[in-house]
Amino acid sequence: METYTALRAFADSWMLLGMTLFFLGVVLWALRPGSRRTHADTASLIFRNDDKPAAETPARAAKTKELRP
Repeated sequence: METYTALRAFADSWMLLGMTLFFLGVVLWALRPGSRRTHADTASLIFRNDDKPAAETPARAAKTKELRP
């Protein structure tokens, strides 16, 4: 039981402090001023090819024909 008590005391004090500091570090790193461009690029990634529809492929054309009544 001695080992359990020592590990429990470590987890309750130093590990909690370490995990809190790690969490705050990750949050501050994500919100740093230099990351605005990266976050904007990532957020607009799915809209990059929105200027025109995707090219028609033979497989896609056949599937469209099947769906039409």
